[in-house]
Amino acid sequence: MSDSDNARAGIDVGVEGGIEVGIDELLEQVRSGLDRIEPRAAYEAYESGEALLVDTRYAALRERDGLIPGALVVERNELEWRLDPRGSHRAPEATGHDLLVVVLCNEGYASSLAAESLRRLGLHRATDLIGGFQAWKAAGLPVLLPTTPG
Repeated sequence: MSDSDNARAGIDVGVEGGIEVGIDELLEQVRSGLDRIEPRAAYEAYESGEALLVDTRYAALRERDGLIPGALVVERNELEWRLDPRGSHRAPEATGHDLLVVVLCNEGYASSLAAESLRRLGLHRATDLIGGFQAWKAAGLPVLLPTTPG
């Protein structure tokens, strides 16, 4: 469909000729291509050595709520560089494109977009944790709680 066809159909066309989409629609589109995983299943996959858990929450949330033992902490702005198996800045855990990477954020929204980005790098099994860290914690799964000074 051309830009003019889209305009006649009432579809907003972006500056670069793409169809404009809101974040809720984008999230729905991205999630439709992911095999998202529940906290208990993610834990079992990690425990069996099948999955790499990647925590992309920013430092203040990790300091407030704690860490998942064994999860690789990678700030969101470094994710693609650290997880690209062919990248010069990759983490040692980024062993290949067949790796099951389970990305988690605080509540399971940004992680969906991050997992889609990893899929574009060829990590075809990348997915995200439904409900994020908060769902993991609510499920009673292991968390290293922050220590409070004093």
